[in-house]
This record gives sequence, C-alpha cells and structure tokens, in this order.
Amino acid sequence: MSRIGNFRGRRLPRRLVQLYAGLALYGASMALMIESTLGLNPWDVFHQGLAIHTGLSIGAASILVGAVVLLLWIPLRQRPGLGTVSNVVVVGLAVDATLALLPTPRAMVLRILFMVVGIVANGMATGLYIGARFGPGPRDGLMTGWVARRPGRSIRMVRTVIEVTVVTVGWLLGGTVWIGTLLYAVSIGPLAHRFIPLFTVPGPGRASPSPARPDATGPAGSSPAPVQVGPAVPGVGSDDGRKTGG
Repeated sequence: MSRIGNFRGRRLPRRLVQLYAGLALYGASMALMIESTLGLNPWDVFHQGLAIHTGLSIGAASILVGAVVLLLWIPLRQRPGLGTVSNVVVVGLAVDATLALLPTPRAMVLRILFMVVGIVANGMATGLYIGARFGPGPRDGLMTGWVARRPGRSIRMVRTVIEVTVVTVGWLLGGTVWIGTLLYAVSIGPLAHRFIPLFTVPGPGRASPSPARPDATGPAGSSPAPVQVGPAVPGVGSDDGRKTGG
C-alpha cells in the first residue's frame, strides 16, 4: 500500500475516532468552564452573551456563530475539511449535552476544579482534533485565510484583533469574563504545544509528527505542520496529508 493509501485507509478509522472524540471533549471542556462561572475563553464569552440575548442554548449559539464564520471562508477562498464542518456541529451539541448532565458546583474549590479541568481538557481536545488532520476549525481558518489574503499581516496580530473584539462584544452582551478567561489565555498555548505533537497522526512520508511551534504561521485551532496554537489553533493537514486552511 502506498504511503498516501496507508494514511487514508489503515489510519482512517483512528483519525475519525480521534476527530470526533476531540470535538466531543472540546464541547465538554467548554461546559466545565461554563459551570465554573469563573470565566470563559474569548469565543465562548461571545457565544454565552449571544445566548443570553437570543434565548438560544450556548451550544446552539456556538453552532450559529460557527456557520456564519464558515460562510466568511467563501470570499477568502478557503476550503473546509470534514473536521471543519464537524467542528461547527459536534462541539455545540456536545456542550449542551454535557451541561444537561453536569451539576452546578457551589463550593469554590469545586468551581476552581471545574475551571482547571476544563482548560486542560480543552488543550487535550485541541491536540486530538487538530492531530486527526481533517482541517482547521472555522474560527481558525478565518484567521489564517485572512492572513493568506493579506500577506503582510501576522497570525498573532489578526488573532489578537479578532479575539479582543469577540471577548469585548461578548462581555458587553453579558458573557462571563473573569480569572478563567485570563488563565485560559496564558495556558492554552503551552497546552496545545504539548498535546498537538502527542496526538498528531503522521501524514504520508512522515515518520513522526513535527513538534508544534506556537509562534509559527498557521491556523489557530488547526494543524501539525507549522502550527500556531491557541483555541482556538493552526494549519491542518488534509486527507492526503497536505496542509490546508492557511
């Protein structure tokens, strides 16, 4: 079997399981942070604020925002992968399902535990779904697509502008910004740097995944070859192992 055939064939079941496990865990990690009430990541602050004002669940708000962001890929000439489309739907369903099952902790020690476990689980989930190499998340592809169309801009700058904007709007809408938001911001990069290489499925012609480089140009919330981390994260390999999404 050729290297590409092996990547698509024998490794495909592992990649699919890893993709959907990662997306489900990502939704569960969001739910843990929501229940902690100690602060959310920038996009979830926006999702929560939108949910408050529309009557939607936070999962439904996440799906709606993801779908709108995906439409913005069209003028940027980005091509979504299976992981991109699945990200829009599965994460939103998973967060609502987990919220329905989770208790709301009252004791501060439990709230802190929910927050910390949620952040670590989010980093692990990022490594799992990015490492499956099925394409970047919609929000990450938006960042990398913009940079691809404006070569003079850096991923870090574009990402910062987008995330400062969404967290500000989300906060104004009533989303939760507190210590968890800051802790997430400073820890998700190192966590993704740890988990992305650990879970990356080697592509054709690659014996092992390259180490993640948090400052590399690539899609936030996406891939193993030049990877930039962040939650949301960096360029991911397509089904045949070529880099997609930026």
